[in-house]
Amino acid sequence: MIQSLSESTWACGTASGEPCVLKGTWHPRTLWTWGNALGRTALILPRLGRAKDPAQVLSHWARQLLRALHVEVELATPIPDGAQIWVANHLSWLDPAVLMARRPMLTLAKAEVAGYPLLGRHARRAGLQFVDREAPLHRAVALLELVRQWRTGAPFLLFPEGTTTKGIGLAPLYEGGLRAAFRLGLPVLPLRLESPHAHYPWIGEAALPPHLHGLCRSEITRVSIHPGAIMAPIGSEDAWLQRIRAHLGPHSN
Repeated sequence: MIQSLSESTWACGTASGEPCVLKGTWHPRTLWTWGNALGRTALILPRLGRAKDPAQVLSHWARQLLRALHVEVELATPIPDGAQIWVANHLSWLDPAVLMARRPMLTLAKAEVAGYPLLGRHARRAGLQFVDREAPLHRAVALLELVRQWRTGAPFLLFPEGTTTKGIGLAPLYEGGLRAAFRLGLPVLPLRLESPHAHYPWIGEAALPPHLHGLCRSEITRVSIHPGAIMAPIGSEDAWLQRIRAHLGPHSN
């Protein structure tokens, strides 16, 4: 859901003369915009723990967060109805908000998110699922919980890359969730996210302040959603996965 905010993401250069990534980052407009986003988060997310439908609260938070950060979302084509599971490529920690603002649904979060200030505590109380991608047993337990939720008809959002990229290519997919959807007979809607702005993608190993600076200083950050066709789980499972992968990856113009 959100990439890791490790100490390295805030690094200030080294003794070798590398520039400090914090230099010029905390511009007044950056502080104002980011403060507005955090304020809306602090007002909305406490409702998660007591909400009968956490997905509705997350969808409301997503719309408010995008508004605070001046993120404008465009649809390349209308999003078709009828898919319980949405599947998307992953460019930024903002991707879940971009899609949850369109439809109330839940998603998997990286294990580190459970410890984040504001978000982590309320997310745990709301019953959101966390997964350690590097631990096969933990992934298996998370998958079992996904299957349980899907059998209740709960709408869900998957990022099968499991990490963010700059959108130049598609990272290898964690296929467990997609294969489970196929075997449960659940249709999937692939959606490709793109942005013309270099500051929108954020890779977890990169420094966070320059990314926030670019995001908060921009009058508008545009993100486009490119829906594919709903993919019913028919035919060969591997061929079905390949069609999903083909839509999520970058397309030549």
